[in-house]
Amino acid sequence: MDLTPTAKARAIARRLHAFMCAEVEPVEPQWQRDMAALDDPWQELPIIADLKTKARAQGLWNLFLPDAELGEGLSVLDYAPLAERMGRSFIAPEIFNCNAPDTGNMEVLYHYGSEAQKARWLQPLLAGEIRSVFFMTEPDVASSDATNMEATATVDGDEVVLNGRKWWSTGLGHPNCKVGIFMGLTDPQADRHCRHSMVLVPLDTAGVRIERMLTAMNMLDAPYGHGQASFTDVRLPLDHIIAGPGRGFEIAQGRLGPGRIHHCMRLIGLAEHALELACRRSLDRTAFGRPLARLGGNGERIAEARIAIEQARLLVLKAAWSLDQHGIRQSMSEVSQIKVAVPRMAQEVIDLAIQLHGGAGVSNDFPLAAAWTAARSLRLADGPDEVHRGLIARLELARYRN
Repeated sequence: MDLTPTAKARAIARRLHAFMCAEVEPVEPQWQRDMAALDDPWQELPIIADLKTKARAQGLWNLFLPDAELGEGLSVLDYAPLAERMGRSFIAPEIFNCNAPDTGNMEVLYHYGSEAQKARWLQPLLAGEIRSVFFMTEPDVASSDATNMEATATVDGDEVVLNGRKWWSTGLGHPNCKVGIFMGLTDPQADRHCRHSMVLVPLDTAGVRIERMLTAMNMLDAPYGHGQASFTDVRLPLDHIIAGPGRGFEIAQGRLGPGRIHHCMRLIGLAEHALELACRRSLDRTAFGRPLARLGGNGERIAEARIAIEQARLLVLKAAWSLDQHGIRQSMSEVSQIKVAVPRMAQEVIDLAIQLHGGAGVSNDFPLAAAWTAARSLRLADGPDEVHRGLIARLELARYRN
């Protein structure tokens, strides 16, 4: 197993690092202050649009897509360290057009979309002209079991009709969000993994209503946001179904594999940033005549944090390698392992950093409260810990059954 990035990936990583240091990190604190001062936070500030233009001009654009014509043609393993570097910043993924859920939605259209769907939606997404949302989780059922879905995508002649409610639909609040991918029940009598369809739904379609934007740990996560939407007799042409009726689960499996790698590597970047802040604080701040680093076992906690980050990174890189080599079906245990391990690790490292910052750590003077919220939320997003542990155990035990 060779986890070394290619020469091309290393060159891009150097350019990305330079751009982050020179262009992104210096303006992020001001961006956060400007966003906090807005009466309406659901807007894109000019600085973000300017940085997108600069990033695209430098070829730092769509780095996640494994197509040399549309992106840089990087493998999942090659992209992973780039995602980690972006993860140190809350705004960087969007600046490089590598933000969720757009990355997953673009991959769905790239692999499963028709030529007409690609022309109408994939090309504007690749160009950064629009943003998108993924409608899957529902408020009234346990959505960790996707077969519980009550929302419907019913075929009616040459149309598909959508009904239901969705929430925790990330990106719904962004002013450039124009289209969603809706997953709904099409044929309740079919095999349990062939009952659902994914449908492209323009947000200005009659019957689509954004009911509210949700807070996560009392944070809105503007301008991206997590929204709740209702769909009432939403009628769309049949050609808005991606890959055909009944293929929703198949598409979802392909979508979630790389996406979980991206999430976890960004979270490792966030944990690295938190540990850096913790170390600086522990050396600069004194109490009882000594630096915090020499009080109360803080040095040992910092050492444990370093060990935990290194372990998590290697686990994610192994999962990325397996995904490249064997595909999602043979990598399900590895992908589920990182989905459990990385958010838990990040939450613990960020909590250490908050503790070392005292009251400042839970304020908005530092990015730690938002970072902790992101780590804690990811223990639920893309499947809760319990679901992933169940899958890992099932696959592990299967090796020993006669």
